[in-house]
Amino acid sequence: MAFLKRLGWYMVGLSIGIVFLVFFLKKKSKETGAEFCYFPNCRVLKDMRSKPLVFSENFNQEKDTVLIQSFLTDGDIDFGKSDTKSELCKTYYISKSIEGKEWHLKTKSCSDKIVAESLSATN
Repeated sequence: MAFLKRLGWYMVGLSIGIVFLVFFLKKKSKETGAEFCYFPNCRVLKDMRSKPLVFSENFNQEKDTVLIQSFLTDGDIDFGKSDTKSELCKTYYISKSIEGKEWHLKTKSCSDKIVAESLSATN
């Protein structure tokens, strides 16, 4: 009987602690904008969002930073085509579906900036 009583008190304390942590961490992540990225796609995009965006000289589309930022928030990186082994600047191919079209963005991620190189659409 004593074991069941101790187990009950343990479960009560554990549940109160879990509820406290859930509310505390949810509030903390909303205030600081912290997000938990575990997958490679999310980690690379988060790193790219932390750097300033620069357009290359041969970027032939209208320079719409909002569109490019949308690629950096919820785009899909094609790691098969991307050059992730480069030392100086890594090249990433990011794709995103917008209004029925598949858009592709080629970027270079350097240590201090992101360079948008080309943007193209396919049906």
